Amino acid sequence: MKSRRFCSIITLAFLIFSVFACKKKSAESESVAIPVLPDESCDIAVIGAGGAGLVAATEAASKGAKVIVLEKMSIVGGNSNFSTGGISASYTKEQARLHIDDSPDLFYDDTMKGGYYLNDPSLVRTLVDKSPAIVEWLESDLIGADLSDVGIFGGATKKRIHRPKGGEAIGEHLVPLLYKAAQKNGADVRLNNKAIDILSENGKATGVKVSTQAGEYTLHAKAVIIATGGFGANPEMIQLYNPGLVGFGTTNHAGATGDAFKMVEKFDAALVQMTQIQTHPTVAKGTNIMITEAVSGNGAILVNQYGERFVNEMETRDVISASILAQPGKSAFLVFDAGIRKSLKAIENYAAKGLIIEGSSIPNLAEKLRMPIRVLQKTIEDYNHYVQEKNDEAFQRTTSSLDRQLIQPPFYAIECAPAIHHTMGGLKINTRAEVQNTKDVSIPGLYAAGEVTGGVHGGNRLGGNAVADYCVFGKIAADSALEYIAGK
Repeated sequence: MKSRRFCSIITLAFLIFSVFACKKKSAESESVAIPVLPDESCDIAVIGAGGAGLVAATEAASKGAKVIVLEKMSIVGGNSNFSTGGISASYTKEQARLHIDDSPDLFYDDTMKGGYYLNDPSLVRTLVDKSPAIVEWLESDLIGADLSDVGIFGGATKKRIHRPKGGEAIGEHLVPLLYKAAQKNGADVRLNNKAIDILSENGKATGVKVSTQAGEYTLHAKAVIIATGGFGANPEMIQLYNPGLVGFGTTNHAGATGDAFKMVEKFDAALVQMTQIQTHPTVAKGTNIMITEAVSGNGAILVNQYGERFVNEMETRDVISASILAQPGKSAFLVFDAGIRKSLKAIENYAAKGLIIEGSSIPNLAEKLRMPIRVLQKTIEDYNHYVQEKNDEAFQRTTSSLDRQLIQPPFYAIECAPAIHHTMGGLKINTRAEVQNTKDVSIPGLYAAGEVTGGVHGGNRLGGNAVADYCVFGKIAADSALEYIAGK
């Protein structure tokens, strides 16, 4: 009996000691101060090294400004790395070379209609009018991009999406060029440097507080450009602004978490159209890999598990997404042939990732997809007839994309389902990329560009307009910041 009591006392004493030790250790860890690094200064601080940030950095640095780019991730590019389409632009030299009859007004009308006229007309007008010049800027010796291939995407009435020769994905082509150009012109691009606050002095943006593995430091700046991207990878924000998308997959990279929106609260910055969140219809099922609309634009069709077409493949993304979700299994198959595969270099990436199902013939493909052979055969025969007649009797697909029959074996399919792709809402800006407060007054020294902003795309973004958006307004943000610094 005494032995048991002695053991109990010892056990109790051990537990008390353990609790005390844990509390002491916790208190010690909480008291460890984060190292404070020396303050630094620059002309322009750019938050984010995605497409918009790299464009802004290149433009500002090439004009002599001391630019420091802060990127919280370990690589540059952000969502721009996964951009598979191209850049939309109208009335360009490339279109003229290919005898494509387009105009800024048609581009404007398509964008406004595609966004259900929720777009800010002044921002759309700026996007459209600046688009031919931005293509030339990207193709200039400063960047060195190849945008010689021009195709068509959903919602467009003309071929105006510019991309590298052979249909290479725009992101993997453009991001390395922009990164190289930014550094070559003197921009200091810092990876693993997370902006945790934007400094304010008398209502003006005056710098950024930065966190690194080595500690925190303050970066004083004469102007700040926010290029942090959207919030498509932040489930809490998705639930807050659009609960209907809870549970959807996302094409966004892990860093697209909407960090900037908290940082601008002290400036009373205005937010616009935060509920407008776009899904991309053709994302390889079970992955976050987006299948570019160029596959459809070059002639592919969408069929359900019964082998039937169910939508105009050149419709806007929201319409196609809704149509796919209405099909059995809430997925669809993008079907194309060897001719289309040869026409688009991006498809080889999907093949390398094992996303493509191949059939030596239409019946063989139908067997592999477990769908009725006769139904799929008739679907493709009908579609080939529509191409020949330049008249899609079933779904009124645009004539400009009815130029390639599905007749060259082997035949291919990729199973797709919609996923969260682009957050159209964000910081309110004007045509000078100046961030606006809730009274529609520009916040001195604060600029923004790319997916972190709202108003350009309205209720639905057309393919190719995101790259145009971040390039046009990224360059404008830099130029406006330079003028602000110069006192103009």
